[in-house]
Amino acid sequence: MRKIKIGTRGSKLALWQAYHVQDLLKNAGLESEIVIIDTKGDQILDVSISKIGSKGVFTQELEDQLLDGRIDIAVHSAKDMQSDLPEEFEIIAFTKREKAHDVLLSSQKGISLKNPEKPLVLGTSSTRRVATLKHFYPHIKTVEVRGNLQTRIRKMEEGLCDALLLAYAGVHRMGYDDRIVENLSLEEFIPAVGQGSVAIESSNKLDSAIREQIVEACNDLNTSYMLRAERAYLRMLEGGCSIPVFALASEKEGKIQLKGGIVSLDGQQRICIEVEGKKEDPEKLGEQLAQQVLDAGGKEILVDIKSKLNA
Repeated sequence: MRKIKIGTRGSKLALWQAYHVQDLLKNAGLESEIVIIDTKGDQILDVSISKIGSKGVFTQELEDQLLDGRIDIAVHSAKDMQSDLPEEFEIIAFTKREKAHDVLLSSQKGISLKNPEKPLVLGTSSTRRVATLKHFYPHIKTVEVRGNLQTRIRKMEEGLCDALLLAYAGVHRMGYDDRIVENLSLEEFIPAVGQGSVAIESSNKLDSAIREQIVEACNDLNTSYMLRAERAYLRMLEGGCSIPVFALASEKEGKIQLKGGIVSLDGQQRICIEVEGKKEDPEKLGEQLAQQVLDAGGKEILVDIKSKLNA
């Protein structure tokens, strides 16, 4: 059998993910090679993601190579995947999920969100995190910071901000656990859809035998159930990287508990709802949550967010 070509972005974290998938394939007796591809999101670092356009900002160039066969699969952070893929593509596997919470990373001691007496500037490129901070911690100031994790840390150490607000998964995978100064609550900072898992995307033209082998080697079934529910929720809300929606699914007694919602850009309005359903129909549960959020005022919040982002 020929080598499976794995497409990836070139950052250290993206390469960690690609090597992780390569190891899973190797453990199943499959040979592979890694192909590094630059994306628009990697090239444009001086403009916020919401201004670039949230759809495909980290995936378009990889999908181009999937389509023409230069690569067989593309490896992404699941949270970077747009909710509605073009019909030529599909996500065929989700790796086992890392802890999904957010953290504060800093070189300083005594950093905490809960001290309104101490001025604090946090670096983040996430509208979800900024809006959540405005809701729960309005005394916190934020500054836009883009680039790979190492670049963000350098900018922080140069004085751009006091701490970075990041996903635990990326920090842990890059070995920066010793710089974590606070693990943030999943009650307040419900993560982006898919956070903590690696998604494997393919063209629907991929040979079915190869596809089956990749799925068998890489897909974590339980994670797949959870992310299918989360992504169905995101898809119905038409959310992207620039829309502050959030959702997290977990398993309890054989069922899926799905908690999610939306927060306005100014943090004044936050809707958060929890639903429960069968593991065998995760998409239905995600759609159910989305409809409840929309009916509870989420539709109006979503319209307002999109009008402001497009202004």
